[in-house]
Amino acid sequence: MISLKSKSDIEHLRVSCKIVSEILHNLKEEIKPGITTLQLDHLASRLIQKYNGKPAPPEVGFPGNICVSINNEVVHGIPQQRVLNFGDIVSIDVTASFDGYYGDIAATYPVGEISEEVKHLLAVTKDALYVGISSAVSGKRLGDISYTIQIYVEKHGFSVVRDFVGHGIGKNMWEEPQVPNFGVPDRGPRLQKGMVLAIEPMVNAGEYQVRVLDDGWTAITEDGSLSAHFEHTIAIMDNGPEILTSFWD
Repeated sequence: MISLKSKSDIEHLRVSCKIVSEILHNLKEEIKPGITTLQLDHLASRLIQKYNGKPAPPEVGFPGNICVSINNEVVHGIPQQRVLNFGDIVSIDVTASFDGYYGDIAATYPVGEISEEVKHLLAVTKDALYVGISSAVSGKRLGDISYTIQIYVEKHGFSVVRDFVGHGIGKNMWEEPQVPNFGVPDRGPRLQKGMVLAIEPMVNAGEYQVRVLDDGWTAITEDGSLSAHFEHTIAIMDNGPEILTSFWD
């Protein structure tokens, strides 16, 4: 069942989303060759505690406070003593609750200099997120978001992951509806004011197929190609979508 958020709910979600956005910004500032994904996780933990929040991943058994995915890892990379190297790309997904409401944001960053081709992958993925958000308008259907993202990504020669999708969010980390990054326009639930969605294109430089490693969490591209991931939490309002999170660019 899709829950519609009240004015009060959305105000609480604005606060939570502002905090996770600030946390992601602080993590971004620490990304450099030589830092480990575990160090980033420890910093995230301290920042979440600073705001009396709770990291969401441990609630579902994930062994970390944030997801940190490197290069061909699509999502759910486990923070470990893994060193980021010059030329890598790293995706950071921060989800946490504050006063009972969840904020969710993700972005992919370069570690030092990366090639123009990889920069293009990141730019297309980020742009696809905003293209999808532009379709999150009351009266349209969920499939319009999905289709818009897919068409934009494929137009640029990349592929969208099918196995992982966006989702509703509020007092729970994962709520209905699921928000795929591929689909058919004018299909699915009707979008309404008060719906709050985490829209998150996951885009591969190669084919869309992925597989999960033996750790039970880390999803990688089947063909070894690079993958990028950008996510915003948005609310559907009378005057269009409101982006509750921010990349602080």
